[in-house]
Amino acid sequence: MSASVLRKIRGSVIIASNLRGQRRIPFWPRERLEALRDKRVRRIVRHAARNVPYYRDMFSREKIDPREINTASDLEKLPILDKRFVRENPRLFLSTNRQSSEAIRFLTSGTTGAPAEIFHDRHSLLANIPYGERERDPLIRICGSFRPKELYIGYENSTFKTVMDFYSENALMPIRPQRTLLSIRDPIERIAAAANELQPDILVGYGGWMNLFFKTVARQGLELHPLQMALYMGESLPPGARNFIESHFKIPVLSRYNAVEAFKIGFFCEQQSGFHIHEDLCHLRIVDPEGRRAPPGIQGSILISNLVNTASVLLNYPIGDTASFVDATCSCGRSFRIITELEGRIEDILTLSNGIFVHPRSVWQVFKGDPEILQYQLIQHEQDLFELAIATATKEAFDRAYKRALPDLQSLLGSDSVIEAHRKVDLGCTPGAKFRAVEVRVK
Repeated sequence: MSASVLRKIRGSVIIASNLRGQRRIPFWPRERLEALRDKRVRRIVRHAARNVPYYRDMFSREKIDPREINTASDLEKLPILDKRFVRENPRLFLSTNRQSSEAIRFLTSGTTGAPAEIFHDRHSLLANIPYGERERDPLIRICGSFRPKELYIGYENSTFKTVMDFYSENALMPIRPQRTLLSIRDPIERIAAAANELQPDILVGYGGWMNLFFKTVARQGLELHPLQMALYMGESLPPGARNFIESHFKIPVLSRYNAVEAFKIGFFCEQQSGFHIHEDLCHLRIVDPEGRRAPPGIQGSILISNLVNTASVLLNYPIGDTASFVDATCSCGRSFRIITELEGRIEDILTLSNGIFVHPRSVWQVFKGDPEILQYQLIQHEQDLFELAIATATKEAFDRAYKRALPDLQSLLGSDSVIEAHRKVDLGCTPGAKFRAVEVRVK
């Protein structure tokens, strides 16, 4: 038997061993759910204290006994991480145990123009498949099909694509989602035509793109195959977009909350009451500006602690979003706590003079793999006039990085576009201000 087949068999065993009962976990009684969550808290904290350089030093320096961290509320005894420090020192948060030597490397989406390096261990990546049954349950209930057809709009080198490739190489998956992937760079008219041909049940995409798609279809009177639902991720819908889509196209709009730092954070159920939080997979706190726990109904900054990934361990990590806890249970019967729709994840979309729309994730693809680019920002001043700022360690590094990026960027923005580039030492923003790696300033 080949090594490839053995690897897929081992991966399938991990998936099968985690599959049973996943759809029921969101309906568990609170006591049972919290017991599972706290068990995973203890396990990840002790693992971090033994194997993760940052936490080995922190527990020693702060004189904290990791055995004192027994519940999710005990995580408040640990410091809140500095997001910039994590980005600049990713290896301090990477476990040194043997399993992490085979961890899969990802980059965050870089909406701040400075992606962070995050590693996921293979076991948690494979277990992410059965964990996904919780989020599939509302889709099945709405679409009335065990395998609803999805039309997924993303970009070529996305985290999603990397994960799907990993699954293909490491697991035998006889029941695969009926999913077609199209590029976010494709014109909306072409995607609408593909939807008419493929006739999917669900359209999946980024929040800003989803808003743009449906408004363009309505404005231009394009034919569109009737959908069962729309599912957005990665960023929030602009204000009013949900009401427009649901009233004009007569379909529900659901969402999922995920990130490279934690693949499973939350999901909308069929009642659309907010994000049900995967409490046993990712502990979520909401804090005020002083780092104190925000009461339900009060908006604050979101901190996450991934409880299942043993490669890059991040406890009390400020992910950059704001929301508030909902002080009520959902009529769907799920016992997971609920947070409101997110603030801070709406991104600017470029509109070019030829009518083409460019999503910020397409811009990120130009810069994401260049190790000499510390941070970038692209500002659109006119439809064909752009300002590009790149932060690099040296002037020579800037010259090399700009030369590498220019052909792809020019192709993305159009041959007639003018790109005025300059080097920055740091693109840090004013505290409290929202920094956008792609910003539209067209009057």
